Amino acid sequence: MQKTNSPYLLVLCLLFFCSCFSNNSTNTVRFGNGQTTFNFSGVEDLYRFLTYSEHRVPLVSAHRGGPDVNYPENALETFQRVAFKMPAIIECDIALTQDSALVLMHDETLDRTTTGKGRVNRHTLAALKELRLLDVTGTATNYRIPTLEEALQWGIGKVIFTLDVKRNVPYQLVVDAVRKTKAEAYTIIITYSADQAAIVHNLAPELMISASIKRVEDLIRLNDRDIPDTRLVAFVGTSQADQALTDLLHQHGILCILGTMGNLDRQAQQNGEHLYAEYIEHGADILSTDRPLEVAKTLDYYIRQRGLSSPFIDY
Repeated sequence: MQKTNSPYLLVLCLLFFCSCFSNNSTNTVRFGNGQTTFNFSGVEDLYRFLTYSEHRVPLVSAHRGGPDVNYPENALETFQRVAFKMPAIIECDIALTQDSALVLMHDETLDRTTTGKGRVNRHTLAALKELRLLDVTGTATNYRIPTLEEALQWGIGKVIFTLDVKRNVPYQLVVDAVRKTKAEAYTIIITYSADQAAIVHNLAPELMISASIKRVEDLIRLNDRDIPDTRLVAFVGTSQADQALTDLLHQHGILCILGTMGNLDRQAQQNGEHLYAEYIEHGADILSTDRPLEVAKTLDYYIRQRGLSSPFIDY
């Protein structure tokens, strides 16, 4: 779809800017008690929801679950806080313990995010459950390291997960956990190459895959491995993607995830939250961010102004 920079867009962006600073944070609470947000009867509904159309509802993806003061990364309590505020995608990280349990942990070591020390894979699950998670200031909380199964069981109906499978974690174990908890309709597996995407698709052809697509050639490689467009969402990078690429992906029905964590989040923080609306106008469909509450506020206004809705979201 061809986009233009019209005077209407400039006025709309100014309205976004004003709204983001005049509304208080409670205006983002639009989804009941956070117990049910996404209403999928099965994985086919997820495919439909994640297929591009001009009337799609832009979404927030909370990087590492949306950590903040008192809320650690990759913690169920942090996920709940975000899910209460918005229809959210939760991006979280999967590591493997010494006894082959899957837990949510970004780093290879425990030092930065827990009260423990040393490598995750040299501790049993029982030992990890004794630790407490640290928040973004390094302060210990009362929250514990969740297993992947615990997260998936909690999240059904509340969030969509994008699972970042860390090095040396077998995809088969992740697929087994998704199937065991019957979370197929709420799960996307993150991959970083066409080869990884092919492995996941061969193991679980029913699962959605987040694939890194930063050039047309990346999409061609995925198609050459017989991965259907209907199983893909595209991570287009951490800087604004070429609009010709996002237009092509949209023609294939593929939603585009823009990683605003880092530089783009800093630009929005410095220059105005309206920039998040501009990212959507320029082809992004999902914003993966370290500032989910701020992004949700802007997108909430954007959605209401455009009269957007989805039959798969309980408003």
